[in-house]
Amino acid sequence: MTTAPERTTDLYPTRGAAEVLIERKDPVVWSEPGAEGPIAAGDLAGFERDGFLAIDQLITPDEVGVYHAELERLMNDPAMREDERSIVEPRTREIRSLFEVHRISELFGRLAADPRVVGRARQILGSDVYVHQSRINVKPGFGATGFYWHSDFETWHAEDGLPNMRTVSVSIALTKNHDTNGGLMIMPGSHKTFLGCAGATPKDNYKRSLQMQDAGIPSDGTLTHFASDHGIRLFTGEAGSATWFDCNAMHGSGDNITPYPRSNVFIVFNSVENTAVEPFAAPVRRPEFIGARDFTPVK
Repeated sequence: MTTAPERTTDLYPTRGAAEVLIERKDPVVWSEPGAEGPIAAGDLAGFERDGFLAIDQLITPDEVGVYHAELERLMNDPAMREDERSIVEPRTREIRSLFEVHRISELFGRLAADPRVVGRARQILGSDVYVHQSRINVKPGFGATGFYWHSDFETWHAEDGLPNMRTVSVSIALTKNHDTNGGLMIMPGSHKTFLGCAGATPKDNYKRSLQMQDAGIPSDGTLTHFASDHGIRLFTGEAGSATWFDCNAMHGSGDNITPYPRSNVFIVFNSVENTAVEPFAAPVRRPEFIGARDFTPVK
C-alpha cells in the first residue's frame, strides 16, 4: 500500500460559481501505438474517437450464471443490507448497489484480475492498474430509478482527488440489456471536453449522491448542447456483454419501469501513475470503499 501525495496542479477546475468547459488535456489511449493487448487496433481507435468500446461477449453464458448467482447471494445476505458499502433504493429500501465487491467476494475479485478484463484496462491506460472502485448494481423492474447525466471523472477529481483522466470503467452485464429497461447511455465524443460543474460540494455528499445526485450535475442547457453535438448511444446486449468507457464520457441511465431486471458488475481501473491526492473540490475524502487509497496493482 502506498501513500497519496497531498496535492498536484488542478488541470480541471470544477464546483465553482459557474460551469466551465475545458478541452481535455490528457490522452484517451495511453499505450504506445502497436502495444500488445486484447483490444484490436481498430477497436482501440474507436475507443479514442468515441470514448467507449462495446464487446458482445466478454464472459461466457456459464460464467454469467456463476456471477449472477454470486450477485443474488450478496444481495440477499442480511449482513450486506446493514453494511455501509450497501446503497439502498430510496423507494423500496432494497439494495441498489454494493461497493468494494472485489474485496467482499473472492469470485468478483478474480473477475477484476481476469486477463480479459484487466488486460484491456492496462492496454487503454498504458500502465499497471489498480481498482479505484467496484460495485454490483441491481435495477429491478417496476420502478427502479436511473442515474442522471454526469461525468465520472468530474466526481472522482472533485471528491476523490484523481489528478488526470487516466481511468477507465467496464460494465459487465449479468442480465440482458433491453432498449427499455434502463440501460447505459453515453454521448459519443463527449469525453474530449471536461465540464466543470457549478456549485460547492456539501460535506458527506456521497451519502446522498449515490442515491440521488445533487453536486456535479450539468445544466440542462449544456446537456442539450452536448447531446446536439455528440448524439446519444444506448447500449443493449445479452448477459455477458460489456461496455468499456472513458472516465470523462458523459453518461447516465433511465428508470426501469419494465418487468425486466437489469444487473451488472462495474469495475473502475485507475493507472498506478495517476494515484489519488487530496480532493480538488470537496472538504473531505470519500470513504475508501468508494474511492480507493490502496494503489496496489492488480496482478
